[in-house]
Amino acid sequence: MAKIILTHEVSGLGAAGDIVEVKNGYARNYLLPRGFALVWTKGGEKQVESIKAARAARAVANLEDAQALASKLKSQPVKITMKAGTNGRLFGTVKTADIAAAVEAAGLGKIDKRNVEVNDHIKSTGNYTATVRVHEDVVANLKLQVVAAAKK
Repeated sequence: MAKIILTHEVSGLGAAGDIVEVKNGYARNYLLPRGFALVWTKGGEKQVESIKAARAARAVANLEDAQALASKLKSQPVKITMKAGTNGRLFGTVKTADIAAAVEAAGLGKIDKRNVEVNDHIKSTGNYTATVRVHEDVVANLKLQVVAAAKK
């Protein structure tokens, strides 16, 4: 078992700044190469406080604000305009950064792209659902409408 410090939130494992033990292969082949974690050392223990401080700065301050933001996100669908072919297939995929930018452009609030999870790759126009972790205790399902951009 490898002892690591998470630098990003990993579903089912923990949040940034958490110290967890995982199997060696999972750490060596997935978490470390993608930058989701650092190998735990006594010197690395000092980084935990800075990682947790950065996470706290990005997090919504309190539970009431998080619940209000979650209700706003659930209330109306967010429209995302992407370039698409004639059959509705997108040129590329919708990324979590695109979703976060669309939420902010719709005036629903500011969310971090790292807190957005999409079950499948969005590669065509249509209606989809994304999960947004607003707070440690609050999760919102966000409805997405992916539409083709107007051709010039």
